[in-house]
Amino acid sequence: MAAVSEPVGLGVPRGPARPEPPPTRFHQVHGANIRVDQSGTRATRVESFAHGVCFSREPLAPGQVFLVEIEEKELGWCGHLRLGLTALDPASLTVVPEFSLPDLVGLGHSWVFAITRHHNRVPREGQADAESAAPSRPQALLIEPYLQIEQFRIPRDRLVGRSRPGLYSHLLDQLYEQNVLPPTARRSRLGVLFCPREDGTADMHIIINGEDMGPSARGLPAAQPLYAVVDVFASTKSVRLVQLEYGCRYSTPE
Repeated sequence: MAAVSEPVGLGVPRGPARPEPPPTRFHQVHGANIRVDQSGTRATRVESFAHGVCFSREPLAPGQVFLVEIEEKELGWCGHLRLGLTALDPASLTVVPEFSLPDLVGLGHSWVFAITRHHNRVPREGQADAESAAPSRPQALLIEPYLQIEQFRIPRDRLVGRSRPGLYSHLLDQLYEQNVLPPTARRSRLGVLFCPREDGTADMHIIINGEDMGPSARGLPAAQPLYAVVDVFASTKSVRLVQLEYGCRYSTPE
């Protein structure tokens, strides 16, 4: 079962456990060049380099990670996968925009970024530039079972990409774990989630192979349904959804 991340606790849950959401799936509304398989978990761009915008079938729950693995690449194109969130209901779109950037973002209520190692990290007002830099990743972090993002902690086991079994797979797996490979390499796993704040807004975070890249956007409307956006663009040809398995979800202790 797919599930959302467990809000950080102190060992004793407060209040009843909340139900887990259904497994993540791609929406039936998508770009003209996208084909989604019967399971709704794989999206492939069948021609050209554009018209590859996809959405989550359901709005995400707070702390829920929409996680994709890059399955296929296509040579000859410049540019890579794009990822983010939108408050637009995909079913309400008369036409799916050709590009997530700038077309979908230009419609408003959408926050999408091209995936890069030095990802956009938005500081808060008055926050020093040094504090807004992408967080350093101690080596010990890779063996910790949970990734903590604001008030949520997320099981790390499925967040990191894995190579196919083979002669050098153990070496490749180490490169994924250490984020030495490009974030858009085959088998990389990329996720997006939002974390609500007390003021009614939310921060959007992007995860690359188990590493939180920090807040990519702030001020999202936490009370509105927020759908994941995945743009299977240019050199990225096919992506597959990865289901996360958590335990029960509990309220954050006060």
